[in-house]
Amino acid sequence: MYRIAICDDETKELDKTERLVLSWGKSHEEDNIVLDRFEDPEEFLGRVRDGAYIPDLLLLDIYMPGKTGITVARELRMLENKGKIVFLTTSKEHALDAFGVDAAQYLVKPVEEKMLFSVLDRMMENQERKAQHVLFRSEGRSCKVALKDIVYCEAQGKSQRLHLADGSFVRLRMTISEIYEMLSEWQEFKRVGASYIVNLEHIDSLSGQEACMDTGKNIYLPRGAYHPLREQYFSYFCAGGGKM
Repeated sequence: MYRIAICDDETKELDKTERLVLSWGKSHEEDNIVLDRFEDPEEFLGRVRDGAYIPDLLLLDIYMPGKTGITVARELRMLENKGKIVFLTTSKEHALDAFGVDAAQYLVKPVEEKMLFSVLDRMMENQERKAQHVLFRSEGRSCKVALKDIVYCEAQGKSQRLHLADGSFVRLRMTISEIYEMLSEWQEFKRVGASYIVNLEHIDSLSGQEACMDTGKNIYLPRGAYHPLREQYFSYFCAGGGKM
């Protein structure tokens, strides 16, 4: 099942987006698409707070009275919901704010069928890709690791540490270049200097000196690394993620 939520206070726009998503869903019947609509952002957040409602994708209007889409997205992240967010907006002026809530993409209103279908296709591909695993050799045995669980890889002399989302790590007897060659097939994995590979999906924030990961780890950025990593993150964010 793939659950999509739409939150927009304008009934006309909500109806249009709903029709488009339902039309797209007809070609993805095998994925069991479930669609929910909300005109009130508080109703949506209330459902999430109850703990039983977890959308995989939220199509979220930015300009709503009382509570903006950016505020809704921040509260959603505070509730530790990791679902994808696509903003529906008449302006891209909130791009930097969206960076802070890990939004997947913007769609400018009026929403066009071709653009929305393209985004939904990428979101679905991204969902399927996250279920993939990569096989490493670790201390004499085979070790299968889910791509979504890899937070970063750290060079430590002749061995490397693959740090995972649950706080554990896997020690690999490979060079960091060999590991990156395996992971670079997926767009979210980026090399940072000589010592790190980071998963863009797990970056909470970036500054000129460090990347703050969602596990609480701060990775020092060597000289000249910040701007390329920032551009890579924004490119990934604008493309909605996914395999290259």
